[in-house]
Amino acid sequence: MDPYIAGVLLGLVLLVSFYLTGRGLGASGATRSMVVSAVSAVAPGHAENTTFFHKYRSDESPMKSWLVLEIAGVIIGGFLSGAWAGRLKLKVEHSPKITPKKRIVMATIGGLFFGFGSQLGRGCTSGAALTGMATLSLAGFVTMMAIFGTAFALAYFFRKNWI
Repeated sequence: MDPYIAGVLLGLVLLVSFYLTGRGLGASGATRSMVVSAVSAVAPGHAENTTFFHKYRSDESPMKSWLVLEIAGVIIGGFLSGAWAGRLKLKVEHSPKITPKKRIVMATIGGLFFGFGSQLGRGCTSGAALTGMATLSLAGFVTMMAIFGTAFALAYFFRKNWI
């Protein structure tokens, strides 16, 4: 999709999210909610005695969280969009210079770092940056600059993985 059109659509989705739920967008909170619920189900003693798990533990099912429903909608929407555009195929996009396996490993490592960083920074790109900027929060602008600044600074070292 054209990035300008996608940006406008994302802004409209953010606006509708504020209107319907009174909250913005976010993904890392859903992941945290599901992890805390899974650990509480498998090892309740550990979840009770660990500060992090105890802090976010809830008696309610994580499936009742609006963030989890949002992520389910993103997954379903992604599949529908891919099917509509005729691009619903199982394949790995990668540079001719690397193997599909290396691409998957690098993407997984990057995703883990970003997920860990989103917990340290108290939000992901959607929550801390986009929603923060939409509410004119200084932290939202700083987060977005940090995300893009870090990506720009490190792109030189990792460019061989996609060029």
